[in-house]
Amino acid sequence: MKKTILLTILLAAFASCSDSDTVQEIETPTTPTTPTNPTNPTNPTNPTTSITYSKDVKSIIDANCISCHASGRSAAFRPLTTYAQVKAAVENSGLLNRIQLQSGQQGLMPQGGRMAQANIDLIVKWNTDGLKEN
Repeated sequence: MKKTILLTILLAAFASCSDSDTVQEIETPTTPTTPTNPTNPTNPTNPTTSITYSKDVKSIIDANCISCHASGRSAAFRPLTTYAQVKAAVENSGLLNRIQLQSGQQGLMPQGGRMAQANIDLIVKWNTDGLKEN
């Protein structure tokens, strides 16, 4: 009887030392997450995929810039409503510098506050990829 009780206690102690979460983590490999397009989370963006204005950048510009940089708006003198205008702003007007400024720095665009870093990164990559339209 003493052996049975001792054996039961040992088995209980041994069983309580097991960490089922650790076993689960080892048995179930984690799947890396795919980065998503910040403007369209249902459309994954492969970092090796070329960024284009039509597919990636236009929606960011529309969401962050058009409220001022369109006809009849306060910054209509520098419109950003077409591919050619946005491309020219990147190449000649310091758009990349302005969107990369930190909050509180003079000249930051958009004026309402710094856009999401993922959007900034996407526009920078678009420039690196050659400012492709489609």
